[in-house]
Amino acid sequence: MSAPAAAPAPARCGLVAIVGRPNVGKSTLLNALVGQKISITSKKAQTTRHRITGVRTVGESQFVFVDTPGFQMKHGTALNRTLNRTVLASLADVDAVFFVVEAGRFGLDDAKVLALLPHDKPVLLIANKLDAVIRRNDMLPWLKSMQERHAFAEYVPMSAQRPADVERLFGIAARYLPEQAWLYEEDALTDRSERFIAGEIIREKLFRLTGDELPYASTVVIDKFEEEGELRRIAATIVVERDNHKGMVIGQGGERLKRIGSEARQELEQLWGARVFLELWVAVRSGWADDESHLRSYGYE
Repeated sequence: MSAPAAAPAPARCGLVAIVGRPNVGKSTLLNALVGQKISITSKKAQTTRHRITGVRTVGESQFVFVDTPGFQMKHGTALNRTLNRTVLASLADVDAVFFVVEAGRFGLDDAKVLALLPHDKPVLLIANKLDAVIRRNDMLPWLKSMQERHAFAEYVPMSAQRPADVERLFGIAARYLPEQAWLYEEDALTDRSERFIAGEIIREKLFRLTGDELPYASTVVIDKFEEEGELRRIAATIVVERDNHKGMVIGQGGERLKRIGSEARQELEQLWGARVFLELWVAVRSGWADDESHLRSYGYE
């Protein structure tokens, strides 16, 4: 008699929050895990401002990743209070947490985020940017100190830039997903709309091309998003707080605004495989980042 066929592996599905201090590489990690850019990145702190869900199905396991804003301690504006509420709400309803730190480093901002993490859910310590560590021997005492700070379920040294490290993380994390049916189709990548992603990509180019010149309080509002077959017609407004900020965005002879629009359009066309017609405007809304009604109208939860 032949041996009975092995039972198929049970389906697993769960929500995983990606948390850490600002600028530690959370959005880069999310994009690597999903396999496509869905969360924007820049060197400006608090680039991520929304709870962004990425989906990746590997074998029988479906991971639903939640990229959160970096928890902000320094500024008490309505915008930052809203972002911090988003982080805490995300932690309340997930099955596991990826706590992202830079390998070999742990500062006060990391400690403040660690203090918020739940003790009743598995927390995986993701030691990111391992490729930047010169002396690997220094990692052992660092790891010992981290284990004393929290009862981490796993320790995963990695670089989000290395595909092999990302695949290894899937294998480690799968066991922490509950056995249940998938929430999304197998090929789903995100629950965010093209309209939302358009605004985020424009905002990324705004931050990258203005650097530290433009203060943190600027955002993008999509005024029009129309699909005509393989064409997307988009009109968007960049909102800043002061008249001199408007000049920074427009640039001499309008060159910087043109470049923001050109780079955003090219990336959206590549992302969607469609032609994009993009119009950009700049508007001044004094104090918008500390006005709850403005925040709600601009899509902040």
